[in-house]
Amino acid sequence: MNNVRITKEFNFEMAHALYGYDGPCKNIHGHSYRLSVTIKGQPIKDPNNVKHGMVMDFTELKTIVKPIIDKLDHATILNAKSPHKKLSEENVLFEKLVLVNYQPTCENMLLDIAEQIIKQLPAEVKLHHLRLQETATSYAEWYADDN
Repeated sequence: MNNVRITKEFNFEMAHALYGYDGPCKNIHGHSYRLSVTIKGQPIKDPNNVKHGMVMDFTELKTIVKPIIDKLDHATILNAKSPHKKLSEENVLFEKLVLVNYQPTCENMLLDIAEQIIKQLPAEVKLHHLRLQETATSYAEWYADDN
């Protein structure tokens, strides 16, 4: 087997708050995120295939990941149990609000993103790992081998 890994990176801006947290991140604040998506598979061997030599066309990978990123980009993501969600009802500044059923930590967001990507990948391609960088010095990683 000649598996190859390819990676595509995505950037987005997003705000969140950690409901019930005991530090400053309990307040709404934002980050410039960088998501690296690495998939694994064998390059297509058929010379008559227009994708010959590719594991997957980067454009196809972008088509899968971009809607996930577009939902989060310039949004405020909050735990659905958080009282912060009331701000969206009272203030037009929070018109792009995403409520999730988990604490919107970097780690939990990464698990959610992994689940969404896996559902859409073709059978011959596997998600190898993800890296979600929240700040210049902080990131979370997800590896298929660990799950």
